[in-house]
Amino acid sequence: MARSDAILARLGKLHPKVIDLSLGRITRLLEKLGNPHLALPPVIHLAGTNGKGSTQAYLRAIYEAAGLRVHCSTSPHLVRFHERITLAGEMISEHALCELLEEVEAVNGNEPITFFEITQASAFLAFARIPADVLILETGLGGRADASNVIDQPAATVITPISLDHQGFLGDTIAKIAFEKAGIMKPGVTSILAPQTLDAFNSLVTHANTINAPVFNDFDVIEEREDGFVMRVGKETLTLPHPALPGRHQYVNAATAIATVRKAQIQGCDGKDVNILARGLQNATWPARLQKLTSGPLCEALPTKCELILDGGHNIAAAEAISDWLSHQSDGDTLVLMGMLDNRDAKAFLKPLASHIAAFAGVPIPGEHQAHKPETLRDAALACDISPSYACDDLQQAINSLLSSYPNPKQVLILGSLYLAGLVLENHA
Repeated sequence: MARSDAILARLGKLHPKVIDLSLGRITRLLEKLGNPHLALPPVIHLAGTNGKGSTQAYLRAIYEAAGLRVHCSTSPHLVRFHERITLAGEMISEHALCELLEEVEAVNGNEPITFFEITQASAFLAFARIPADVLILETGLGGRADASNVIDQPAATVITPISLDHQGFLGDTIAKIAFEKAGIMKPGVTSILAPQTLDAFNSLVTHANTINAPVFNDFDVIEEREDGFVMRVGKETLTLPHPALPGRHQYVNAATAIATVRKAQIQGCDGKDVNILARGLQNATWPARLQKLTSGPLCEALPTKCELILDGGHNIAAAEAISDWLSHQSDGDTLVLMGMLDNRDAKAFLKPLASHIAAFAGVPIPGEHQAHKPETLRDAALACDISPSYACDDLQQAINSLLSSYPNPKQVLILGSLYLAGLVLENHA
């Protein structure tokens, strides 16, 4: 076990609840640390249900293409906690992470604080100490009471598409969830809104008007081409290459990032250089988003020319995006294996995908006791008329079962959970 793993395990025991949305505890800790969140480079604060990570990836790549030093804060991680903290373009080192966490742990003492709050405070301390030109800050859960929401004057706030997710914490309607996400908006600070459902849009704009936060949503994707896409920002039209990340939904994420660069006006990158924008879109990387895996034991178990695709999507909006991507693939059998936490509706997730799936296998998520049983996932697939469907003990058994029905598929997709995606990425690339 890495030393940081032991420290993180201790920090996870400081509060009886994994999630307890509040700003009081992190504000107290930040004061003890000298308020590092007040000494950050310009901040772009992101909230939303889908597309936060991809939009952040495009923002980072665009700013780096312009020669800027970029901090990033994201969650959750997939393989290593270190992924959550990027300092001037580099993932935090094991040594630096350990020193940082132990310093903040000592300052906090035994005061109750959640894992996300104390690690977010640690990240703020690192971001304040290392020079950079911009910090791209992603919320953990929601926005209003999220531990990242202690920034009074960000350069811009961004709300990516909102859908039903985490209803137990954020509310049981789109409007209620949008209200929570809108909590990152600040008076006088422009908020860039990605395309939203009407309920989400109305909730966001109502809150923005209440606090006098300008809203910008005057941008859209107007044409998809064989060699790229065309977007409009205000009255200007931009022709750009395909984004690096696959799927038509990535045009929206890329366009949102470009609109944000234009409005945030970070020194050194005003977003008017189309060559810089193009390089950024083409250089962006973000794992477990329709990611093609090319090495590892599961790849080796597949027949020649069969692709293994990994996606951590776990809500209905993600399923709809994957379904759209599949509808634009050439003919060939698509096999799916899926693990999912038991607070997710497996049947609702599979429904948009059902017509594209030739065979299905449900698998457990190792180490996650709050995961659907494989039999539950199999039954959800059968209820969506996906047959054959299997309940399997692990990924390898799932591959074998699927190939027994379709020995020469075009592709195998692993879906349903970022936790499962992280386990796959430990042994695959």
